Amino acid sequence: MAEIKGLEVLSYFDCPGGGQVYVKGDYCYIAHMDAPHGTTIVDISDPRNPRQVHHIAIPKGVHSHKVRVENDIMLVNWECPPPYILDENFQGGLAIYDVKDPANPKQIAFWKTAGTGVHRFDFDGRYAYITPEVEGYHLNIMMILDLEDPANPKEVGRWWMPGQWVAGGETPDEGYRMTWCHHVMRRGNRLYVAYWHAGMAILDIEDMSQPKLISRLRYNPPFTHPTHTALPLPFKLAGRDILLVADEDVRKTKPSPPPFMWLVDITEEEYPTILSTYQIEGLQDVNMPEFTGCHQPAEQVYGTEIPVAWFAYGLRVVDVKNPHAPKEVAYFVPDAPEGFDRPGTNDVFLTEAGLMYVLDRNRGMHILKRA
Repeated sequence: MAEIKGLEVLSYFDCPGGGQVYVKGDYCYIAHMDAPHGTTIVDISDPRNPRQVHHIAIPKGVHSHKVRVENDIMLVNWECPPPYILDENFQGGLAIYDVKDPANPKQIAFWKTAGTGVHRFDFDGRYAYITPEVEGYHLNIMMILDLEDPANPKEVGRWWMPGQWVAGGETPDEGYRMTWCHHVMRRGNRLYVAYWHAGMAILDIEDMSQPKLISRLRYNPPFTHPTHTALPLPFKLAGRDILLVADEDVRKTKPSPPPFMWLVDITEEEYPTILSTYQIEGLQDVNMPEFTGCHQPAEQVYGTEIPVAWFAYGLRVVDVKNPHAPKEVAYFVPDAPEGFDRPGTNDVFLTEAGLMYVLDRNRGMHILKRA
């Protein structure tokens, strides 16, 4: 039975499970987890009655679970599906579409990569901040692409953790898929880079061709889960600059309780300092299976209430007004999709009007608002 507090369900859209949901104008773009389901475009002009207007299918053996739309350009990733066993015919990269008419998207380019392809990315309408595999490097690195001409993307700059550039004589110092670039967020002339079990990094991109490391924060060990997202708040809290850091409940390095969300003080960005954490009451000392705990905050921030996708525990809305003591103020735990024993809340998009588009990795999307 679904559990809900402080939220109202406006509608449910039935669709194959997804990795990311992105809203632009009257349309919602859903990137799915498994082929042949690629990207679904949904008319949400009436959020109580979402209506599919187009679907882009993908070939077997492709994972296309992320999507961004800006300036009528849609980007979707092509990646080798986990556990990342490459087929000799696989081609990863970034598919680029014109979506001036969302009901009739037109592909205008495909930017090819090496290896397993592109995982996540940020996109500001001109530049894409992506996480591709690149020839000569161990696993995914950070790269900036210029899409001024979307039909001809051009690399602007790249950055990697020391040890990844094997073609340059560097030696990786870890085991299977421990250090790789997972997600990048841009704010101003800074990139906030989540680097899996290597923690997170802050980069200066005043010169995009030469990203420069400002600082790193790493807490594994002693904590066991990989860093998924580093999200800077666009305003100060208690006079301080704050970064929200979410870990993902996968690939923990040893048995442990589920992961949680960190609040990090970056007022002096050379010295990121943990201020506090948020964990669901009762989960702080219980070893539980993967896909139970924290995953991904809404990357759209309009106030101190932050919706966070929390896998089996649904959507949690966390008020960070006091950065020393974040507090849960609302939640929605949906019923398990048919054929599954628990929810898999994977992503949430928050609109300026306060609507929350909540996507399950196994099936379906709910549209919610604060009650």
